Amino acid sequence: MNLPPQIAGMRSSAGELGLLLASWCDQNSGSENFAGLETMVEMLKAEFGRLPGTAEYLPLTITPAEALRIRVRPKAPLQLLFSGHYDTAYGIADPFQRCEFSNSDKMRGPGVIDMKGGLVVMHAALEAFERTKHAGDVGYEVLLTPDKETGSYGSALLLAKTAKRHHLGFVFEAARPNGDLVLTRDGTGHFVVTCFGRPSPVSGGMETGPNAVATLTEFLAQVNRLPNEYPGVLVNAGPIRGGSATPGVAVFADVELDVSITRSDESDLVMARLYALAAPFNAQEGCKVELTGGFRRPPLVSTPAIEQVYSDWLHCGRDLGLAPFSRAHSHRSSDANLLSAAGLPCLDGLGPIGDRIHSPDEWVDLPSLVQRAQVTALFLHRLATGEITLPPHPLS
Repeated sequence: MNLPPQIAGMRSSAGELGLLLASWCDQNSGSENFAGLETMVEMLKAEFGRLPGTAEYLPLTITPAEALRIRVRPKAPLQLLFSGHYDTAYGIADPFQRCEFSNSDKMRGPGVIDMKGGLVVMHAALEAFERTKHAGDVGYEVLLTPDKETGSYGSALLLAKTAKRHHLGFVFEAARPNGDLVLTRDGTGHFVVTCFGRPSPVSGGMETGPNAVATLTEFLAQVNRLPNEYPGVLVNAGPIRGGSATPGVAVFADVELDVSITRSDESDLVMARLYALAAPFNAQEGCKVELTGGFRRPPLVSTPAIEQVYSDWLHCGRDLGLAPFSRAHSHRSSDANLLSAAGLPCLDGLGPIGDRIHSPDEWVDLPSLVQRAQVTALFLHRLATGEITLPPHPLS
């Protein structure tokens, strides 16, 4: 079929996109490296600021880092949201700091797939779309946040507010290693379990008071059985702290728990079960188990509206001659969970192909940078021309 030349011609930009990605990933922007985040957001503004809209930094709660927002044609009847995060899981002291080109088709580096590669795809797609004839009929907002890897605590309210003024959201987290889009995701919660014992010496080879480390060990053994009670629940514990090598009863120990759920109602069930497991320990004299935290992201579920948009997205991929891809579920959450919970239908996993997220082997398939940008640009072009229509939405 005939493609707009602005989209067909994107194939020649593969090398440029790879170099842009390398420059962004070589700049450390770990979630707690605030100086690095400031430099990174300036780099992003230099690129995204060339779009025909207004760019501004937005202060957030909790974190000193800022979000970047670009609004283009906010008066247009169709409004779209492009969401991504520019923080990574690699702190300033992490040894994994630089990109390496394994070959012409693969690059390894910190954040290449989570999710600076997705930001490259987003930027390339919007630049190409802006050169097409009907781009002026679509308005959109780009929102890039600095705290997804630490739970989006600072940006959650901004994301929810922003979701209310758009018809459809696009989230550029990574595609699956086989190219599939992520259509649904687990909901996630984060908890800290703190155990307290009673100060006392070790007498006659025996501990004479409740030991916080022993209590935590017993508690975790029961928590790890939660997936047997609730098959959709996953629990991951760590790191664990507490105790010492000196004689005496350990009076403090704690652990972090990441809990994933597939149904919204499981959040209350799991919370109630955790408190029920803690109750017998709290009934013991001198022993205390405290739970803090909660569920931050509800599950991302598919809807009839998303199914229709997903079908149109697949057609764009096929018309571009890309290898077939399908849908997938991820146990990781994303900001699509928050946007969807605020009422915005979202497509997720629109970034490039890659794998080994949060590891020193994180890699991206370089040709997929252009390929996934072309799918996005073609979808936008067809929205603008009316070849694709969105399902009814409260904003319509």
